[in-house]
Amino acid sequence: MKIAFNQATTMKHSTLKKDLELCEKYGYELIEIRLDKLKEFLLDNTVEDLKSFFETNRIKPYAFNALEFINFRDEAGYRQIIEDLKFLCNIGEGIDCKKIIVVPTFDIGDYTKSQIKEETARVLNELAKLAQPYGVKLALEFCGYPNCSINTFGQAYEIVKEVNRDNVGIVLDCFHFHALNSNIKDLQNADPNKIFVFHIDDCEDLPVGALRDHHRVWPGEGAIDLELILSTLKEIGYQEMVSIELFRPEYWEWDIERTIKVGKETTENVVSKYFDVE
Repeated sequence: MKIAFNQATTMKHSTLKKDLELCEKYGYELIEIRLDKLKEFLLDNTVEDLKSFFETNRIKPYAFNALEFINFRDEAGYRQIIEDLKFLCNIGEGIDCKKIIVVPTFDIGDYTKSQIKEETARVLNELAKLAQPYGVKLALEFCGYPNCSINTFGQAYEIVKEVNRDNVGIVLDCFHFHALNSNIKDLQNADPNKIFVFHIDDCEDLPVGALRDHHRVWPGEGAIDLELILSTLKEIGYQEMVSIELFRPEYWEWDIERTIKVGKETTENVVSKYFDVE
């Protein structure tokens, strides 16, 4: 199992350059690159600079995070999604990063689950068709909040099955899985090859529906049954990667190096109970 770093964990004060250097120092195998941090990096650097860094260091890019709010968009909003997709596909060709996380829209009104499934499948098919010539895969990330249009693992997985494309899969995020009581049986029955990205985190012990991003804590320090999720992943044969992703403002104020170091240590401590960590 390769350990990755998601830039949300140092989002407020760090940069792509700092995160890369420190993740390399502390032995991360992979990084998920935030779209905003990438655009900021390219103001003063080139794609060739980024390519050169990956070629001369151990750490490699795994996914771009993220195209946000892909379904139920107006014309201008959807056009921006397409532009960002093409931008990331082109950058991905240069640095060999072949996955893009896509996030559903919040507060869409009174659409039924079948309408949400139909609309999201339509959009995913269109985006996946554009991404396919680049060899890029799209990973749908459900968000465990009541106002998100896709908010459980089971709902997201059904949409991925409906799309039925090789380059469309799912993101499993422990926080979102826990936050709205996704069913472990859905994960037990999932095809591990359809889990394109695995996010690990933990959280405070709040009721179902009350959790938000700022309640996340380091793996092993919260209320999520990480042992059940990890043992289930092992049982179904998933073993590709795990990425530490937190949005906790308290951690954003830490020294960046401390955050990256603790992220690696806490992730490895939890995951190594079930998987060999590279």
